[in-house]
Amino acid sequence: MSSKKSINRKEFISKGSRIAVSLCLGGMCGHILANRSVGRETVWQIDPAKCVQCGNCAINCIHTQSAVRCVHAFDVCGYCNLCGGYFPPAANDLNTGAENLLCPTAAIKRTFVEEPFFEYSINKELCFGCGKCVKGCAAFGNSSLYLQIQHDICTNCNECAIGRSCPADAISRVPANDPYKLRGNLIKT
Repeated sequence: MSSKKSINRKEFISKGSRIAVSLCLGGMCGHILANRSVGRETVWQIDPAKCVQCGNCAINCIHTQSAVRCVHAFDVCGYCNLCGGYFPPAANDLNTGAENLLCPTAAIKRTFVEEPFFEYSINKELCFGCGKCVKGCAAFGNSSLYLQIQHDICTNCNECAIGRSCPADAISRVPANDPYKLRGNLIKT
């Protein structure tokens, strides 16, 4: 005796429809995920020559902490004792006390090289892209500090929220195989 259960036409259509819808949804999800990660031909980036350091990068990104970070063009830097990107214009003293620093998160580290030169490096974990150091460096230095979108953080939104709010139209799509607009003769990292 066979224990096969017969299925009627209504059940057959119902189960077939559910399977078809599941396959269709699975295929669409797979297609969307494949297009997000593979075949990205362009990514968003800031043109340092157009950036006006308005501060929008820090507050308009869809991420809790902006995907924009300050980077340093070491080959352009003057290694100044009085760095306009490190110290505010009216610094009380040229020391590393918090009251004397321009960066609100102390993301810039100052290291003595030799008299009167200092090297400045950026801790990207502390930087949130406010641009205060970039603005100071541009006003009193040689613009060796500038902002860039970090592609390990950026989700490459279809329409960049930072780009929409940029008053200088400094954010645009660039080829993904050459994602950083560099200042000076930096090696790409």
